[in-house]
Amino acid sequence: MAFTNYTDLKASVADYLARTDLTTQIPDFITLAELRLRRDLRIRQMLKVATTATVVSDSTVGLPSDFLAIREIHLDTNPASSLEYLSPTSFFSNAFTTNLGKPTKYTVLAAEFQFAPIPDSAYTVQILYYATPTLLSSSVSSNVFLAYCPDLLLYAALGEAEPYLINDARIQTWAALYDRGLASLSSSDESSEYAGSPLVMTTI
Repeated sequence: MAFTNYTDLKASVADYLARTDLTTQIPDFITLAELRLRRDLRIRQMLKVATTATVVSDSTVGLPSDFLAIREIHLDTNPASSLEYLSPTSFFSNAFTTNLGKPTKYTVLAAEFQFAPIPDSAYTVQILYYATPTLLSSSVSSNVFLAYCPDLLLYAALGEAEPYLINDARIQTWAALYDRGLASLSSSDESSEYAGSPLVMTTI
């Protein structure tokens, strides 16, 4: 069965399971599958750009509400000023965390970016990040996962039925198909990002 929306996906999961007693659990299987994909998958279709601004003498700005993982962050100056990530330990040990100035380093603490030096002006910050797709529901018929990797979403949802399918040999098949599909999609996404552009080493 082809599935391009949430209703069709639920029907496909039911068909694969061949069980009539799990209808009410299938939405939970799909949600758990989406949560797994949020942890496992990073593809360009999940990327978003957000812009925010620093406040003078405030070293922090909040993460986007749908933030999942950072890809790149820079100050929108002329020229653009990339910020170097440091782990929290290195940040507080090595960065100028008490000085005022133009930020050059950052770290992530809880739900905030923290910059060093502390901004001495209102800088525009541009963030390229992986966004958390909205979960499928009766009011959300599709999302990034269903549009770009429906096979992974299906196999992950089937795998979440394992507690109800005791000693079912199909679980191992679905798990293997999920792992293979995840590796293939990640490799394909990485290759397409650099396709047609030879890698060039530069010196500064």
